Amino acid sequence: MSKRVAVVTGANKGIGLAIVKGLCKAGFKGDILLTARNEKLGQEAVAGLHSEGCKNVIFYQLDICDQGSSLKLKKFLEEKYGGLDVLINNAGIAFKQAATEPFGEQAEVTMRTNFWGTLWVCYALLPILRPNARVVNVSSFVSKSSLAKCSPALQAQFRNKDLAEEELCLLMGQFVQAAQAGDHLAQGWPDTAYGTTKIGVTVLSRIQARVLTETRPADGILLNACCPGWVRTDMAGPKATKSPEEGAETPVYLAMLPEGAKEPHGQLVWDKTVQEW
Repeated sequence: MSKRVAVVTGANKGIGLAIVKGLCKAGFKGDILLTARNEKLGQEAVAGLHSEGCKNVIFYQLDICDQGSSLKLKKFLEEKYGGLDVLINNAGIAFKQAATEPFGEQAEVTMRTNFWGTLWVCYALLPILRPNARVVNVSSFVSKSSLAKCSPALQAQFRNKDLAEEELCLLMGQFVQAAQAGDHLAQGWPDTAYGTTKIGVTVLSRIQARVLTETRPADGILLNACCPGWVRTDMAGPKATKSPEEGAETPVYLAMLPEGAKEPHGQLVWDKTVQEW
């Protein structure tokens, strides 16, 4: 039987690094690929983990905004492991509140990483998931509060259990266009680029879980979105209430759901608890 393997994106620091460490401490049997755009920072993170006893961690360079990079990772996983057992899509960005870039630019850049980057990784890697695989898309509680600020029409679309992936992609594109035109509020969107991208990640997870249930019903694959909470990272700042290790608890819990578990699946999970969407 091929060796098991887990992939964590955006994992050289913050929540991603804590997730890798958490998987190791939770006893993940197999290799853990710590991926990051910056090879030097990624290698340094792996060296630090090795010194702490996490010897099963390997660095792999991945830029989620480059579709070719995700396809290279797919080829590597197929050739070395024959498939994939755990995928944690953690990589993401957010502009600071004091950012001076125009809102339209913030929307386009944030969407490219948080939504499209996550989608491109999934396009590459979901087809090679093995039976009983676990997928965790790191979203945010901000996705829920941002949904509440959408117009009733948009809320209905984002809550539609039959929404297709193509329709979601169109909606994400429409937000960026509206933000660039300066009339996103008039069109019923919230005034947050990060929050809207995370609506996309949460809804994408619901769609992906539904498709997996329809296309691979006997394989026992579970896919969820999660909110790590407000975590002290470069992105959230030093005033946040949770440590990276505490933020990693829910992603690791979902990644380590035991074989035979039927749920959660297609849910938004916060503090190991399913949230109403």
